[in-house]
Amino acid sequence: MGADRYVTAVESVAREKLRELRIILAQNVPLLIAYSGGVDSTFLLAEASATLGDQVLGIIADSPSLPRAALNSALATAKSFRANVEIMATAELSDPRYSSNPVNRCYFCKLELFTKMQQVAAERGFAALAYGENADDAFQVRPGAAAAQEFRVLAPLRIAGLTKAEIRFLSRQSGLPTADSPAQPCLSSRIPHGTAVTSDALAMIERSEEYVRSQGFKIFRVRYLACNGEDPVAKLQVDPDEMEKLPSREKDIREALLAIGFRHLVIDPDGYRAPAPRGSLNICFDPTASLSY
Repeated sequence: MGADRYVTAVESVAREKLRELRIILAQNVPLLIAYSGGVDSTFLLAEASATLGDQVLGIIADSPSLPRAALNSALATAKSFRANVEIMATAELSDPRYSSNPVNRCYFCKLELFTKMQQVAAERGFAALAYGENADDAFQVRPGAAAAQEFRVLAPLRIAGLTKAEIRFLSRQSGLPTADSPAQPCLSSRIPHGTAVTSDALAMIERSEEYVRSQGFKIFRVRYLACNGEDPVAKLQVDPDEMEKLPSREKDIREALLAIGFRHLVIDPDGYRAPAPRGSLNICFDPTASLSY
């Protein structure tokens, strides 16, 4: 009985925060939202669309760092709750401050995104910009948040105090397909800081992860490790709960990734642990070494 009362109290708090979120959204009309198709931005866009109707527009930033499958999934999800969404090409790879892959790479990505969103807002008369930062994100190192502050981009989920767990709960209640989706950062996150981000590297990562996914894996990463001008090495990290499937598929995965262009595949024996560590630096690869990033 005590557990039931606790669950009821948690649900009550989440719903009170949801009411606050809707008030915040109604105070910023019309609204332009950065939409990625992830858990947070999907929930934000869905609630904004339900609250504001045609007075909200989602913007998907499209560049080589966004997998085609993720783009198509985001568009299909937005269509399922009748949200207005537009695709906007971004050119962060042409900015050496981004492509050189510093530890604050995400700042320059968001700088590009918010600069273009601000132009759209000015041209079309949107009152505000918003993105999907939640209340938990304030406790993490997130370089992109600095760009959001500079452009005065609203974080309605954070302002309403909604945590990731509450967003997942409310998404589940609303029937959103992203309620239990794993985190899926951009493809550039697979490249250690200090190694240049290029369209060719991103394409190799995307093709490799598409193949691994086709083998039945759901939560994993293919990391791109390069040094001294040699062909890159792929480091495969699979969720510990899925590791038992790997031995029977490892040979095919290895052959596929070598055909894509990697010179070697190393399997991380510790598996994938989310979230991936931030701030890792590139080192020359030794196939016999245990890698931590």
